[in-house]
Amino acid sequence: MNQQSNSLQPEQKRGIYITVVVVVIAVCLFVGFFVYGLSKPKILSDSELKTNGTFLFDNPRSFKAFSLVDYNKQPFTPEDLQGKWSLIFFGFTYCPDICPTTLVLLNRFYQGQVEKGKYAEDLQIVLVSVDPARDTPEKLYDYVRFFNKDFVGVTGEFLDLHRFATQLNIPFSKSPGGGENYNVEHSGNIAIINPKGHYVGFFRAPPELSKLNVGYESIRATR
Repeated sequence: MNQQSNSLQPEQKRGIYITVVVVVIAVCLFVGFFVYGLSKPKILSDSELKTNGTFLFDNPRSFKAFSLVDYNKQPFTPEDLQGKWSLIFFGFTYCPDICPTTLVLLNRFYQGQVEKGKYAEDLQIVLVSVDPARDTPEKLYDYVRFFNKDFVGVTGEFLDLHRFATQLNIPFSKSPGGGENYNVEHSGNIAIINPKGHYVGFFRAPPELSKLNVGYESIRATR
């Protein structure tokens, strides 16, 4: 009696090889599409953006001329808002809560964008002082760079700051009393400026990191 051979025929080996190759290719394609889906920014509609705390205007708003000064004592004008996306937050160095909390969050947001490597190269974060009497350029330099050395600090004459803030719909006022330790009430919204130097919208206060990321990346992916 002849012993049955356990070896596979060439046709069988070829069939198994083809099946394995097809399965490997399918798995690679699936993983590739999955990774691409994770890395691709989520695109939100205008209504979804609003629910997310991001408000965009139907028509971008241009600035009237303004002249402020940054923490290096250099002029800060509309030209400094061109060629990049800018997120502008108003605050002051003596702020007890909202300002440091927001700047910590903006640092986490900025560092996250740097790590993702897609929308960080042309992004600048700007803190504009609402307390020019106490916020000298030197004090702003130390304060802002404590949170992130890439952030920009801006101050100026009170009326110039007030006019600039008004263009961005950011009210602020000095609280009565308090002596030298007075407080300044101000909006916590974060203004969004496009590379043309136009005011296009804002992130509503109080900001949340996840919503800030989704809103910003959706804007960048569609505008």
